[in-house]
Parts: sequence; structure tokens; C-alpha cells
Amino acid sequence: MTRASIGAIVGRQDFVDAVDAETGGGAVAIALTDLDGFGPLNEELGPRAGDLVLSMWSKTLIGSLPKNAIVRRIGGDEWAIALPNSSTENALILLDEIREHVASHIVEGVGRVVTATLGIAARPPHGPEIDDVIRCADTALMRGKREGGNRVALYVEEKMVLKSNYYPRADLDRLSRVAARTSRTEASLLREALDDLFAKYRTI
Repeated sequence: MTRASIGAIVGRQDFVDAVDAETGGGAVAIALTDLDGFGPLNEELGPRAGDLVLSMWSKTLIGSLPKNAIVRRIGGDEWAIALPNSSTENALILLDEIREHVASHIVEGVGRVVTATLGIAARPPHGPEIDDVIRCADTALMRGKREGGNRVALYVEEKMVLKSNYYPRADLDRLSRVAARTSRTEASLLREALDDLFAKYRTI
């Protein structure tokens, strides 16, 4: 297994330039990804196992994403993804399918399951420039890692977070626990609740 099969690491600016060239300032969803526990795995099993994991992740992303997706490796186990003309909701559905697929298969040659955490933001509404959207996606990624990893997290604007003041702390804590136990994002659970609500009142 060679580094060439994994993909060369490029700077974030390379990714930004590629997205700007492809989208021309139009709508785009940005995702940043991080493999959970990759550092300890690489130290325990060695660089060959680490390369197999990185190659698996790279091939899964490239093979599963739309042809117009922009995929760049921007760190050791970090990838940046751009989905032109996509919303955060559509990106969530697509990327959560990828996350779930990886989490349910043992990496060949490694003998372990590896999971990933992804953070998503979009233009619009999270910023006019790709750098702004990347910062938002990074914030979402960090929240996903804090919540236990193996999930796709959407960026939540501060003004949306303030709405949590309308809900009891106990309910918010319970939502967080359910998300952790089910390996789902809080946003996806809330969307499921909305779907149930709309189904109940579908005649309105």
C-alpha cells in the first residue's frame, strides 16, 4: 500500500480554490471529516494498517459521492468535501449513508471497524465565502467529536442555539443521550420528530 493510493495531502487553500472555481459563488455544502481514533490505531497496529484505513476511507468517499463532488485530503486523516448545488440536509443524508456503511464493515487487512465523524455547513446560509463555511463545518465536526464521534453533525448558528432556552435542560440532556446511544445527530432525531408530527396532522 503506497501513499499514492491514499491521496496526497493538500492545503485548505487548494480546496478553497477548487470549490470557488467549480461553484462560481453558488450554493455548495461543505463537509470536513475525521476518522475516530485513527492516531491510537496507527500507533498500535503500525503505518501499514493506518494506510489501509486511509485508503479505504478515500476509496469509499470517491466511489460513493456524486461525480461533481470535490474531495481533498487536507490532513493526516482529514478530508474536505464539497457538494455543489447541495443543501446541508441533502448532504447529511448522503454522508450519513457513507458513515453508516463504513461503521458496519471491517477494514480488509486490518480486522477492525473504523468509524468517522463529519461536520457539515453550507453556502448559503452559513457564509458568503468558502473559508467562512469551512470554519462552520469545522465547528460542527468538533461538536460531533465531543458528542462521541461516529456521526454527522450539522452546523448550528448561535441564534438557533439560543432557541434552546425555550426547552427544559432535562429535555435537551435527554436528546443528547439518545443521540449518543443511537449514533445519530440531534438534528436527525428532531427531523424524525417533525416527520411524525406532520404525519399526525397530514390533513392540515
